[in-house]
Amino acid sequence: MANPIHQFVIENKYDLDIAGVDISFTNSAMWMAIGFVVSIAFLTIAMKRKSMVPGRMQIAAEMLYMFIADMVRDTIGPKGARYFPFIFTLFMFVLMGNVLGLLPYSFTYTSHLAVTGGLALLIFAMVILFGLFNHGFKFFSLFAPAGVPWFIYPVLVPIEIISFFVRPLTLSVRLFANMMAGHIMLKVVAGFAAAAAGAGAGMAMVGIFPVFINFGLMAFELLVAFIQAYVFAILTCVYLKDTVELHH
Repeated sequence: MANPIHQFVIENKYDLDIAGVDISFTNSAMWMAIGFVVSIAFLTIAMKRKSMVPGRMQIAAEMLYMFIADMVRDTIGPKGARYFPFIFTLFMFVLMGNVLGLLPYSFTYTSHLAVTGGLALLIFAMVILFGLFNHGFKFFSLFAPAGVPWFIYPVLVPIEIISFFVRPLTLSVRLFANMMAGHIMLKVVAGFAAAAAGAGAGMAMVGIFPVFINFGLMAFELLVAFIQAYVFAILTCVYLKDTVELHH
């Protein structure tokens, strides 16, 4: 049976070393580039005609646009429109990583903590920088909500600070863990089917059951791919809301 962990190994496609720094083009970078090209091509082709009676691709693109626009507006508010390009790009990046990773011989770059952690740290830095830019040092009032009895603050403030700085960890681990767990399960079940098919005619019949199970898991993983992209995007909206309107 094939090693289910092997699918997560980063491999160099083109070796490149500059001043002792390894900046080789890896399979992870390659599939990020493929995801970029696929998303740009889809949106460009879908919106090329801009018909009054849209076709299927245009409907899909418009629904995707409205879905993200409504999510930003409902979560952040009217002032959150400035963040729409970033949220839309973030959603597409995560979605492409999740969905393309289901293709045979592909690589799921969102199954690596380095990628999801990098995104989470970027979002965390944006929240702090834009929060300070929009509110000044009043931004730190997030850690001391108004209306709380004074004797609660010594306990509440450390809890608020810890919960704030844990955000990048929870945001990155949630996506990484879901993608890795789902792909390992798919690989293990597929391995059972392949092993049974190679064990003889009798076992080949038994191997049909893992195939059906894997088909169901693939459909489930496709759903999870969309849900995890949505969760990552909407949590980003929740965090960015503090840069527009402080919670008291």
